[in-house]
Amino acid sequence: MKQTIGSVLSVGGLIGVLFFGYQYLNDSESFKFFGADVVVSTGDYVPILISLIVLIAGVVIYRSR
Repeated sequence: MKQTIGSVLSVGGLIGVLFFGYQYLNDSESFKFFGADVVVSTGDYVPILISLIVLIAGVVIYRSR
């Protein structure tokens, strides 16, 4: 039972990290300033952190005996 819950949390966390990470990268804007490329991110990083915590918790639950 623990392995099932752990694997579901791990897969969900991984999907969340990938999805919100891609969304975060798309919310970035760049412009040139004196020849240098400046990147400003307007994305929110909190969903990425929450998904990462869920992923880690899932791995820990899956690996526990």
